[in-house]
Amino acid sequence: MEKVVVSVLLSVVLSMALLAVGLFLGLSSTFGREKSSAFECGFDPLGSSRVPFSLRFFLLAVIFVVFDVEIVLLFPAVLVVGSPLMWVGGYMMLSVFLLLLFVGVVHEWREGSLEWES
Repeated sequence: MEKVVVSVLLSVVLSMALLAVGLFLGLSSTFGREKSSAFECGFDPLGSSRVPFSLRFFLLAVIFVVFDVEIVLLFPAVLVVGSPLMWVGGYMMLSVFLLLLFVGVVHEWREGSLEWES
């Protein structure tokens, strides 16, 4: 029991010491003329750095991320489908989830959000 207490105490003290050293070394490099200037790779900017982008592309990217996360949620279901671990309620929940995904894709398609150009 003493070894556990000593090892935990030693690890806490060592981590605090490393944190203090890191903070001390980090403060000296935080401030400076180069750190506060804009990063432009040594070139003078030719125009505005705030170039507007297509809102339709942004919405398409957001829809992609949402559906991508939902598809990732299907991976565990692929592993248990057909095994004795999958019960009838699980099949029903998987069917409802797939139906919701399909309805979402159809809605986005009919709304025109999936069109790349317009």
